[in-house]
Amino acid sequence: MTSSSQSDAIKIDFYSEVVSSALADNTRIAYDKGWSCFSDYCDSQNICSLSATPKDIANFIIELATRPRPSSGKILSMGTVVLYRSAINRKYVELGIPSPTNHPNVNAVVKGLARLRGTASRQVKALREYHIKKMLNICDLTANQAGKKLICLRDAAIIAIGFAGALRRSEICGLTTDDIEIIPSPDGLKKMFLYIRKSKTDQEGKGHKIAIPGGKYLKPIKRLQDWLEASGITDGPVFQTMRRGGTLRGKSMHHSDIPRLVKYYAKLSGLDEKEISGHSLRAGFVTSAACHNARLDKIMEITRHTNPSTVMKYIRDADSFTDHAGEKFL
Repeated sequence: MTSSSQSDAIKIDFYSEVVSSALADNTRIAYDKGWSCFSDYCDSQNICSLSATPKDIANFIIELATRPRPSSGKILSMGTVVLYRSAINRKYVELGIPSPTNHPNVNAVVKGLARLRGTASRQVKALREYHIKKMLNICDLTANQAGKKLICLRDAAIIAIGFAGALRRSEICGLTTDDIEIIPSPDGLKKMFLYIRKSKTDQEGKGHKIAIPGGKYLKPIKRLQDWLEASGITDGPVFQTMRRGGTLRGKSMHHSDIPRLVKYYAKLSGLDEKEISGHSLRAGFVTSAACHNARLDKIMEITRHTNPSTVMKYIRDADSFTDHAGEKFL
């Protein structure tokens, strides 16, 4: 290879790396999965994945949206189908190849499937403050069992802090000891700032500071301090994975651990785990704040939403039965 061609190869690799870095970690993982799925499909059809036609893309989308996946036996949601289409488009863009995914025929197929299947998005159940209190009580009771104390202290801290900070699951897992600032208060009630270094809507890492009060009922700061003191964590990830027997691994939890944990305690508290996700903590804070008449701007300070209409969706749900139009005569 000549020096010129080597230089061109390095430029291409660097370009791909820069373009790829523009994606959030979770989005990149989802795109990789989507592209892998498309590549497997192309192999089965004797198609080159990097020279697919609009018809090839349309057929792939139809198969995704109508046939159960071999691994799960379930048909993918339209949201996932559209995500996989975006993954194919992204790969073509990264390689500088004209993308067939935006062809009018492909758009028509996506719209047609959406009409046939419906496009209503699944809205997870918002965990209200009384749900959280019940889940925390279960953590406390389970902690009395042999060998369960440390993991229950961790789980209680995750639930309480995730709810109080309206945190996304990746933000919970990304917390380090450097992101915590506990401020003693003259009235004896502690206050805390959480520093979110990077999030879904802040990929450049400008950071956000969230104020969390000590609280009288859920006591998120005390929950966090109890966990840190019992675990001996003074540096690194706040919420770490654990081996059987309760020893720490020193590694931060994966974002996929959070919904499993939340579902587990929600089920124990009598809720339908199928309606619960990691987002239920964040959605629950917004809904609870709205039900307690918190101001929109103060809610947005915690959630870090930039578009009020996104927050209003939760508030409208919370207010659906307040001053109902039919209350006087139904």
